[in-house]
Amino acid sequence: MNDHQARPGDSGLGRLLASAGFNHFITAVIVLNAISLGLETVPALRVRYGGALQALDTLALWIFTLELTLKLYAWRGRFFRDGWNLFDLTIVAVAWLPAGGALSVLRALRILRVLRLLSIVPQMRMVIGALFSALPGMGAVIAVLLLVFYVAAVMSTNLFGADFPQWFGSVGESMYSLFQIMTLESWSMGIVRPVMDVYPLAWIFFVPFVIVTSFAVLNLFIALIVNAMHSTHVQDRAAAEESAELAHDERETLLLELQALRGEVQALRLASEQQGEK
Repeated sequence: MNDHQARPGDSGLGRLLASAGFNHFITAVIVLNAISLGLETVPALRVRYGGALQALDTLALWIFTLELTLKLYAWRGRFFRDGWNLFDLTIVAVAWLPAGGALSVLRALRILRVLRLLSIVPQMRMVIGALFSALPGMGAVIAVLLLVFYVAAVMSTNLFGADFPQWFGSVGESMYSLFQIMTLESWSMGIVRPVMDVYPLAWIFFVPFVIVTSFAVLNLFIALIVNAMHSTHVQDRAAAEESAELAHDERETLLLELQALRGEVQALRLASEQQGEK
């Protein structure tokens, strides 16, 4: 569970910060800030409404800063144990860097605040979490893909480099051309057919390469990500059920303690009445 969810024992401020209403408010501020930053790129609007757009940007930055300050106050050390909180803190800290003089390029980094949607919207958090959990498997697929690329690059350089040095003159150029072929961007009319005009049997090399890279290996990435998303969804559901069960157990314990206390009060009342009768 992360700090975006209320935990048993959280203070009122902590529950407010983790509430759906507060997250909806922050999401709305992020979206409005993204729109205002986009409008600033239109020269006519910047000239006419530049002051208002700058004021909206400054207001959004102060709201984000206040939000993180309240989270630090409410959660203290727990704040830094959540990677999403550190992500938000970094984004807002970058926005406070001076953007004048030699650092004017940092003004372009203000749009990074839109990335806070990744930490606010649960569905986006699930997608990013799935991507990170799929990285180990993706590393193995990337290694296989690089091996295929290297072998194909050496072969294509030896086969076609003499007549087509602009595409296959070296291993590096061959790998770039093969990458273009893998993405299927102008691969047939732009590269393969001109090569086949000189080497009619070149399709024997290129067609299997496209099948292996574009349809086989790349689909492995999709399979890994889908599997990781499913696993993340299952883990989130298990965590939510565990939290609900824990809250239910605490309520049951509290009810039992109240019943026991009520019994003790009744016993004391009866004892007091019997003592009064005597």
